Amino acid sequence: MAIAILVVPTEPRVGLTTVALGLVHALDRKGIPVGFCKPIGQPHATDTGPERSTRLARAVTSLNPPEPMPAAEAENLLGHDRENILLEEVIARYERAAQKASVVVVEGLVDTEERSYGTHLNAKMAQSLDARIIIVAAPGRDNPRQVAELVEVVAQAYGGIRHERMIGCIVNLLDAPVDPTGHIRFDFSRAEDIPDQGHAADLQAECTRRWPETFKLLGCIPWQRDLIAPRVQDIMHMIGAQVLNEGQLERRVTHVALGARTLANSCQDLRAGAMVIMPGDRDDLLLATCMAAIGGTHVAAVLLTGGIKPDPRVWKLCDPAFAAGLPVLTIPYSTMQSVLYLPYINLEIPLDDHDRMQRAVETVASHITLEWQEPLLTTIEERRLSPPAFRHMLVERAHRANKRIILPEGNEPRTIEAAIICHQRNIARCVLMGDAGRMHRLSARRGMTIPPGIAIIDPTQIDPRYIDAMVKLRQDKELSPGLAEEQLHDSVVLGTMMLQLGEVDGLVSGAVHTTANTIRPALQLIKTAPGVKLVSSIFFMCLPEQVLVYGDCAINIDPNADELADIAIQSAESAQAFGITPRVAMLSYSTGTSGTGSNVEKVKEATRIARERRPDLLIDGPLQYDAAAIKAVAQSKAPDSQVAGRATVFIFPDLNAGNTTYKAVQRSADVISIGPMLQGLGKPVNDLSRGALVEDIVFTIALTAIQAEQAAERERAARR
Repeated sequence: MAIAILVVPTEPRVGLTTVALGLVHALDRKGIPVGFCKPIGQPHATDTGPERSTRLARAVTSLNPPEPMPAAEAENLLGHDRENILLEEVIARYERAAQKASVVVVEGLVDTEERSYGTHLNAKMAQSLDARIIIVAAPGRDNPRQVAELVEVVAQAYGGIRHERMIGCIVNLLDAPVDPTGHIRFDFSRAEDIPDQGHAADLQAECTRRWPETFKLLGCIPWQRDLIAPRVQDIMHMIGAQVLNEGQLERRVTHVALGARTLANSCQDLRAGAMVIMPGDRDDLLLATCMAAIGGTHVAAVLLTGGIKPDPRVWKLCDPAFAAGLPVLTIPYSTMQSVLYLPYINLEIPLDDHDRMQRAVETVASHITLEWQEPLLTTIEERRLSPPAFRHMLVERAHRANKRIILPEGNEPRTIEAAIICHQRNIARCVLMGDAGRMHRLSARRGMTIPPGIAIIDPTQIDPRYIDAMVKLRQDKELSPGLAEEQLHDSVVLGTMMLQLGEVDGLVSGAVHTTANTIRPALQLIKTAPGVKLVSSIFFMCLPEQVLVYGDCAINIDPNADELADIAIQSAESAQAFGITPRVAMLSYSTGTSGTGSNVEKVKEATRIARERRPDLLIDGPLQYDAAAIKAVAQSKAPDSQVAGRATVFIFPDLNAGNTTYKAVQRSADVISIGPMLQGLGKPVNDLSRGALVEDIVFTIALTAIQAEQAAERERAARR
């Protein structure tokens, strides 16, 4: 199981990609299998090519990260209130990056004026991936106290610096010279490399004083001039300059020298790494620059302004400098326009500048401490299954199962739309039961078309084989052929009969039928699975950070202790089958021995029976809901419990408590609940709430398809 580390910025221009890839490099050289993922692309305003972070990762590592979702696609999903789909796409990309990794470094988004949703989506991604978080900051003009305060403010979006997900902060571009607005500018021709002023030590001391031990300053990356130095060819493309002499366009520009003074006063600017900007008619300064280049000074380039080209006779005198590789560019703008434009060119590393990116990544990696990584890798027992991760898992497993699911309520518009979505996403092969003409009219009103791949069955045409099979199944009730035919006119009964005969793999109903209408035919015709005493149900409750299992909230009104134990075991097995580590809390109005009464005694006895039957499962009770769910409460009410404070399966003592609680959580907290999923039947039949949304139906179909595959696996195992 891979661990996600989400790297997020305090603000723009902190070098997020460089730090993220530097972290990848640091983990890799420690021998930790590491992956990288940029789930959502975020191009710079000047970018015209492919997404930068993913391409750079492929260039400087041996990884092949998945392609990110384009920013426009993400914005379209956000704008149409389909954030859940967006997060499922994030999960899908993360899973591809995590296939051979123990740790996946996930690069977050940056809030900009054009795209202000970065922090919001970062927080959602952190929840969805159950990711640990590293914040990246750049001091700019801030002192250590201000840097620490800014990190604390940004951390609030992710639960605060004391949240269990938070690892720490990496400070990048330490001691970088900045302009009055705090921006690192390209033109630092008068700023010498700044010696170590002790800022790293001051920052470390301030952060240690302010922050808890669980949140650390993980590294201070010093600013280095050569790591922001673009090549001449990069500047040429950014400003639209033309080449007069190509020379060595890969030379790096570390300084800008403005040739506006006399020749004598300009000589001091003719140094290695300088791009000398001068009017095209300054022959004297051009010749002086060429002489410096011939004399061994590695001047980066000459930029002639105003669109003026030197006199051919002067140009001929420059040949020795050209032979030494001096590039000369020309631009039609005035010197003033050029000078105003250059300081704000894009300093991000171009996709083809592998050398600069490699040096930057190695610099970052050499300044990051990894003392935190061993406890991180050894103490995490499981990844918390978030709602997007759960939904993604359902879709993927249902797709692989490729099951045929009957939908008896084919005349219902929500059901039709759900079937079309399942067909489009390859979740299941849906079979609609109802009037074909009516279905096509209903779908057309919603702007949809039922594809030919979705089968439609007319329930009024009852094949005699269903009558014969039903009479045989219910011969103990002396069911006559006439009565069987009459019952088969009920679409749910007919669909259930098709399921029993193996013509379909599962059934989903309940959008217009009651729970009893859906379940009664299944109990009569399919019956319970071998060794199962009762049928029960669970809901998958998609809380903001985690999917929990609630049972039984739909079927058994007042189970006795023995039945409650069965429900607990069934629910634990279902949780495990769907990727949730089962820790079962047997709920009551008291915890441990604090309360008395017949209801408490029933839960105590059910806990004893369940433990006796399945000693391999973590089951504890009686527990109050808060003791089962909240760590702080569990520490005071049930400190010795392995379940309290971290329960994933909640078993309610009766239907009154279960149904009331699930609806209260669902409606008050705006939580999606998937289910009820029925447990214990010989073949999968699932009920819907009559208020079900299209999305609810889609995921219930996916659940049913997975159950069908699990049932088929059990049959194959039994035959072996």
